[in-house]
Amino acid sequence: MNKSKLIEQIATDTGMTKTDVKAVINSFIDNATEALQDGDQVVFQGFGTFLPWQQTERPARNPQTGEPVMIKPRTSVKFRAGSDLLKALNK
Repeated sequence: MNKSKLIEQIATDTGMTKTDVKAVINSFIDNATEALQDGDQVVFQGFGTFLPWQQTERPARNPQTGEPVMIKPRTSVKFRAGSDLLKALNK
């Protein structure tokens, strides 16, 4: 499911306009991104948790030249599924 299909499905389920649903989803994305940038977790009880994760510098190889390079440290995101989501997936 992509973003436009999600917007359409939520609009159908709730009776809201697609424009309103799109605004809500964009606000969610902006606020979740801001929280993760600040180092906070984004938790949806039963669904899951988004966690900021610091990746360390590590060696790699350029696939075109085979030359060794170092990948810079960066912040990434991990998702840990919640109990309700796992139960629904494993019925």
